[in-house]
Amino acid sequence: MEQFTSNQAAAWIWYPGDFEIRLHEKVSVKRRARGVMYPVFWRLDRHYSNVSFRYTYDLPQEEQIRIMAEGAFSLFLDGRENYRSNTPVVTLPAGRHQITVCVFSDVEAPALRIEGAHVRTGPDWEVSSYQNDWLPAGSWTFDSPENRPSQFRLAVTPQEPVSIEQRDGFPLLDFGRETFGYLRFHNLAGSGSVRIYYGESLMEALSPDGCYSLDEFTVHEAEVRAEDGIYTLDDAKAFRYVWIQTDPGVRWSHVSMLYEYVPLDYRGAFECSDSKLNEIYGRGMYTLQLNTREFFLDGIKRDFWVWSGDAYQAFLMNYYSFFDLDVTRRTLIALRGKDPLTKHINTILDYSPYWFISLYDYYLYTGDAGFIRQYYDRAVSLMEFCLKQRDEEGFLIGLPGDWVFVDWADFATTGALSTIQILLARALEAMSIFAGLAEDPAASDSYRKLAEELKARTMQLFWDEEKGGLLHHRVDGVTQPELTKHASMFAMTYGYLTPEQRERVIQSVLLNPEVPQIRTPYMRFHEMAVLCEGGLHDQVRQQILSYWGGMIALGATTFWEEYNPALADDAHYSMYGMPFGKSLCHAWGAGPVYLMGKYFLGVTPASPGYETYRIEPNLGGLEHMKGTVPTGKGQINVEADLSIIRVESTSGSGVLAFASSEQPACNYGTVRPLGGDRYEVTIEAGKSYSITYTAVI
Repeated sequence: MEQFTSNQAAAWIWYPGDFEIRLHEKVSVKRRARGVMYPVFWRLDRHYSNVSFRYTYDLPQEEQIRIMAEGAFSLFLDGRENYRSNTPVVTLPAGRHQITVCVFSDVEAPALRIEGAHVRTGPDWEVSSYQNDWLPAGSWTFDSPENRPSQFRLAVTPQEPVSIEQRDGFPLLDFGRETFGYLRFHNLAGSGSVRIYYGESLMEALSPDGCYSLDEFTVHEAEVRAEDGIYTLDDAKAFRYVWIQTDPGVRWSHVSMLYEYVPLDYRGAFECSDSKLNEIYGRGMYTLQLNTREFFLDGIKRDFWVWSGDAYQAFLMNYYSFFDLDVTRRTLIALRGKDPLTKHINTILDYSPYWFISLYDYYLYTGDAGFIRQYYDRAVSLMEFCLKQRDEEGFLIGLPGDWVFVDWADFATTGALSTIQILLARALEAMSIFAGLAEDPAASDSYRKLAEELKARTMQLFWDEEKGGLLHHRVDGVTQPELTKHASMFAMTYGYLTPEQRERVIQSVLLNPEVPQIRTPYMRFHEMAVLCEGGLHDQVRQQILSYWGGMIALGATTFWEEYNPALADDAHYSMYGMPFGKSLCHAWGAGPVYLMGKYFLGVTPASPGYETYRIEPNLGGLEHMKGTVPTGKGQINVEADLSIIRVESTSGSGVLAFASSEQPACNYGTVRPLGGDRYEVTIEAGKSYSITYTAVI
């Protein structure tokens, strides 16, 4: 086997996925509702407690190694039992030998770090859970004795409130915008109790009986735990405002916070002629940033959970903003969990297909085939689980105990839903690609045929020519007359409709006021994307300004879980039967970040990892715009107004497509006419393209 060189740091290694699954377990019980733990309501998987690592070395002379483990360990040489047990320093003999290290821990994921001059732990080691499964070991950035996987924490930095005022004799702190972290008291002294009420809104913080998050502690106990004169609360919270009530004998010099975050690079950017749209984009980026944590969470106050449907959108937003692949991979691994499967992901029928689609998107945007191959077996078993839930017509249906969701909407979820079948077809297409990457051509062909059959059957039994869209559901072999937007939207996004059907969907479904309207940012994310797919960018821009701009007009510093402009005052904050149950910082609210990058700047990968890509900018009623879309190997810059388009790319090969009412010209290459007012230009990395044209208005 290939040996480590002396300049490579020894890495902590573990069974692939176990670090992420253990971290997910920790995060999934962090939610608190008025001080009470509120854990997820699905099965939490655990790491394997007993694993074995192995490595074959070939040394010209003996070598001393230092062993560290998260758990108890035993080292075997060439299969010889009890060669060393929990001995930190071992001398390895010269020659070719195999090391096997068994590690047990029922608290944290078993992990191993070995450091020698040449023999060092890293991704070329193998690991087994004793299930005939020798796999490449998992690893990340943990490369020192102190930097252990079990000690992983997000970064923190101090922040001060922007203002403090007295309300009913108690201080009300305003941190200026939504944030997340640990409150801290400086020079806390005296005796008595402290009661803290947090609020994403002012009214929430001023409502001791209704606020979602609160804390209470006794000062003389806190003093014992204070460090450097600062007492830091145990649990991080989401808030903008904090109202602190105390007994008379309690005092402190001031209160601040430790902001907790994932260090992210703002690699994506968008700026245009509409200042309000720029403000919406900026707040969308900040909303997504706050919800990008150990995993992509749905909301930082409530639920603080990892949902597959929410993550599907967060993944896409991330590819046009931070392009943080560590959080992406952790989230995909945590969502999938372990076998055996007894429920769908998050207990929701449609959330299992979303996982496959998200995994495919990861491959498309990154080109990381190795990650796909590493988790292919788990994809296979999840798909087997899904396919076993098909009815006699071959449609995926919900079974007792399944939550058939689709959207927060008042429609039936019985029988076979057309939306579920469209998602499953897309998941099967993804599995065909995954099987090809795993060098399993028979499985690839089988998945492809299943996808084709399901698409054909769905279009045959759900498409209504008169209504111009896919009907909602089918019960006992009879398609019901209810028409909703969801299935038609996904079918259009995934390219399952003919040009004639696409036009019918736009006019008869998406723009039809008689069809039930979509009201949450969750599904509005997909609706806005489909409207852009149909070329209705100007309408999308206006809806973004109205819907997301409406939240800003009400003082939102981050975007909400749901917004209804018909509500007034504090009614905006209630949800799920709680006066302040609505999340005011929800990942799916950041949808404009994705829309601006993919549909206005118009950048999409045409092959995995942006080896080839397509740029199709659309001003959508703007006078000018410019921005950056990150790629795995660099970035693509696009700038456009009504007469000039400028494009630069740092890698890959692309095609710029645009419309011009007059013959365009380009400083590089050849402008190719496509017919009518459509043209295209090949884009090469490292060149700055400037195209003069006349925008079609």
